[in-house]
Amino acid sequence: MKYNKNFDVDSILDILRTVNEKYQEGSPEDEALRVAAVALFYVREIQKLEDYREFFRSFYTPAIDYIVVSQTFATREEADAWLASGKASEGARVRIAGQGFRVIPERKGNGVRFLRSPLPEELMEEEPPDSN
Repeated sequence: MKYNKNFDVDSILDILRTVNEKYQEGSPEDEALRVAAVALFYVREIQKLEDYREFFRSFYTPAIDYIVVSQTFATREEADAWLASGKASEGARVRIAGQGFRVIPERKGNGVRFLRSPLPEELMEEEPPDSN
């Protein structure tokens, strides 16, 4: 599903109302559509629409599009030098010699280290999605 980051809440509420008119009042479909519409209205009323847009985007965006590699290194030595420089931030995703890693805190003491965390494209190569 392609995400429309600028979806029009009023249009969506109108569509939900139009769809809801096709169902008998009190039916499970009527209830589900009303709950969805009121939830969206509530998010807008409490001024959390931008938070919802980000949640919606992350919910429907494939991991391959969502994970951002902040640094790419040809060798582990280059990556270790970057880590030692203090420029790395916890949670950063990096590619080292074609493999994905995440920057995590050291187990004991201060500092950060790399944890092997395959990138989506690596996982797709190992186990491609079913083409059925």
